Amino acid sequence: MAAAITATVGAEDDPFLWLEEVEGDKALEWVHERNDHSLGLLKKDPRFDALRYRALKDYNAKDKIAYGRLTGGAVHNFWQDETNVRGLWRRTSLKSYKSGDPKWVDVLDFDKLAEEEGENWVYKGRKCLAPDFGRCLIELSRGGGDAVVVREFDAFTKRFVNGGFETDEAKQEVVWVDANTVLIGTDFGDGTMTDSGYANQIKLWKRNEPLSMAKLMHEGDRKDVGSFPFASHRPDGTYVGVVQAPDFFTEVIHIMDGEGEEAEMRKLALPKSISFKGFFADMIILKMRKAWTLGAKEIKPGSLVSIKVVDAIAGRPELSLQVILETGEGSSIDDVTIGRDRIFIPVLDDVTGNLKAARPDASGWQVADIGMPENGSLSVVSADDWTDAAFVNFESFLQPDTLYVVERGMAPEEITSLPTRFDTSNLVTEQKFATSADGTSVPYFLIRHKDTKMDGKTPTVLYGYGGFEISLTPGYLSGFSKLWVEEGGAYAVANIRGGGEYGPGWHQAALKENRQLAYDDFIAVGEDLISSGLTSPEHLGIRGGSNGGLLMGVMTTQRPDLWNAVICAVPLLDMMRFHTLLAGASWMGEYGNPDIPEERDYILKYSPYQNLDANKDYPEVFFYTSTKDDRVHPGHARKMAAKMLSMGKPVIYYENTEGGHSAAANLKQKAFTDALQTVYVLKKLMD
Repeated sequence: MAAAITATVGAEDDPFLWLEEVEGDKALEWVHERNDHSLGLLKKDPRFDALRYRALKDYNAKDKIAYGRLTGGAVHNFWQDETNVRGLWRRTSLKSYKSGDPKWVDVLDFDKLAEEEGENWVYKGRKCLAPDFGRCLIELSRGGGDAVVVREFDAFTKRFVNGGFETDEAKQEVVWVDANTVLIGTDFGDGTMTDSGYANQIKLWKRNEPLSMAKLMHEGDRKDVGSFPFASHRPDGTYVGVVQAPDFFTEVIHIMDGEGEEAEMRKLALPKSISFKGFFADMIILKMRKAWTLGAKEIKPGSLVSIKVVDAIAGRPELSLQVILETGEGSSIDDVTIGRDRIFIPVLDDVTGNLKAARPDASGWQVADIGMPENGSLSVVSADDWTDAAFVNFESFLQPDTLYVVERGMAPEEITSLPTRFDTSNLVTEQKFATSADGTSVPYFLIRHKDTKMDGKTPTVLYGYGGFEISLTPGYLSGFSKLWVEEGGAYAVANIRGGGEYGPGWHQAALKENRQLAYDDFIAVGEDLISSGLTSPEHLGIRGGSNGGLLMGVMTTQRPDLWNAVICAVPLLDMMRFHTLLAGASWMGEYGNPDIPEERDYILKYSPYQNLDANKDYPEVFFYTSTKDDRVHPGHARKMAAKMLSMGKPVIYYENTEGGHSAAANLKQKAFTDALQTVYVLKKLMD
C-alpha cells in the first residue's frame, strides 16, 4: 500500500514541482502572469481604491495606541504610519507614557537606515542587555522573512557599535550573556542546522573573537525542530541556557553553569511535554502540556508550576515542585508574563478572558484576580523584570482596545484607548455552539447586524485556524474584518479543536491521525450558520491563513458545496511534501511524518493538493502568498492554483514579492491585501 501511494503522489510525478523554485525565472513568470490576471479582476473594481484608503487610514492613524514595551522603567515603542513606513523605534519615561501624551525620543529610524544602506530592511526585533538596556542586538530582515541579520546597537548614542557583534543573514537567535559575550544559534556551516532549518548548534561567542573560534556549548539532533538560546537577566538572578525542541510541542531545558572555559550546559530533570515560560527568583516557571506524576503529586495538563532551578539540575524536582495555578473544565491558561514581583496569568473561560496575578510567600503561591473589564480579551502587552509595572490590553469584537497600567498595590489605571473606528450601534456579538460529527460542542463567535433577517441570504465570512494550540479570542475588528462588516456582511470566528481555547487537551484532540476532527468542527460551524437561517452556501465564504490556509484547502476539497468564496492565505497544501519545504519539518509534531507509511496514509486522506478532483465543482478560490515567505513555502499556493487551473477550475492568485509569512512588509501592503480580499468576497457573496 505504501509503495503504491509513493508511486502516485511522489515528487517525481508532480507536473508543477518547478513552481517550488522560489526565484526561478519560469516560476516568477507564472507568478507575474497570475498577478496581472488577478489584479485585473480585483484592483480595477470601482470599490477597491476606497476600501484600500479606509484600511490604510486606520493603520496610519495618529490616534492609534502606541503600545509600549517596559524595560527598566522606560517605555519603548515601534511606530509605523504614512511617514514611518518601515518604522521608528522611540522611547519615553513611564511617567510620560502614563500621561496619555508621551514625549518621545527617537532612537532608530528604519526608513532612514534602509535608504542610507540601500537595503530593504524590515525590523524584526531587538534584545537589550539589563540593567541599563543600552546595548542592543537588532534583528533586521531583507524583505520581511524569518532570516535576519543581527547587529549590535548602542541605544544611548543611537549608533551601531563599530566592531560590535554582527552576523550574516540566517534564521538565528542571539542573546546576551554579559556585556562582552553572547550565546548564538545560527548557520555555522554544513551540518549545523536542523532539517527544519533552525540552529542545531549553540556557541558562546566573545567580543572581538571570530565566530569560527566561538566555543560549542550545545548540539542537538538534526531531526529536532531546533535549539534556541535564552537569557534571563533579572534583579533576583541571571540564567542563560538553551531550549532544545525535539518537536513543536516538547522542550528540553539546558542551563549554563560556570564561566569562561569552565562553562557547560546542564540538562534539567523535567518532562519534555512542557512550555517554558521563564524564571522568577530561583525558580523555573513551566506550563504542563500533559499530566505529570511526580511522587505523590499529580499535575494536571495545562497547569502552571514552579520548580527551584537547583533541584531541577540535581535531578530532584519533586523537592520544590509547586502548582501555581490549575484551571477547571471550560478554562485554560492563555499565556504567562513574568514581572519583577509577580506573574501575570490571563485565563480563558469559554474563550473570554480574565486576568490573575500570582505571588509566592512562605506557604506557596498566592493567586488573586486583577479587576479588569469582562466579556472580552485580555493580554499582557509587557511586564518589566526591573519594576513592578505591567501594561494590559482589553478589547472585544466591537469595543476598541483600552490600555491599562497595573502597578503593585494599585487598581488598574487606564492610560489610553483606541477611538471607535466604526459604527457599532446596529451590531451585535453572539457566542454560539455547533455540534461536531462526534458530538463535541464547538464554540464560535458571530458578529452581525441587529436587523439581520434570518432568510438565509446574509453574506457571511467564517474565519478559522485550529492548530498549534493557538486561541482565537475576541479582538476589535480591523482591516479586512472591519471593512467586511461595514459593507453589511456578518463575520464569524470558529474556535475549533487544534487551538488552545480549552487548554492542551483541545489542541491534542486534533493532532496527527485525529486531524479530521478539526475539519469536522469547522464544517459543523458552517452548517450551523446555514441551518440557523443566517446564510446559505451561495452567501457563505471562509478565510484562513498558514495552518488556517491548510484548513481552507481541506474545506475546498472536502465540502466545496458549503462555500461560495475561499480566502486561502500563505497556506500549506501539499501535505506529502510539507516536511521537505523550508520550516515544514518542524510541524511534523502537529501533522505527522509523510515518510512513515501509516502516518502518510492519514495525511493523504485530507491533503488538499492530492485530493483535487477534476470532476468536482469548486468555488473560485483566492490564494495569496509571498515570494519572501521563508516559513511556509509559496510553492504550496502556487502548485494548488496551477493544478486547479489545469483542471479548468477558475482561481484568483496573488503573490506579494516581499513581506515574509505575513505577506505584507508594511502597512501599505497590508491595506492593499485587505482591499483585495474585501472586493473578492463582495463580488462572490453580495453582488
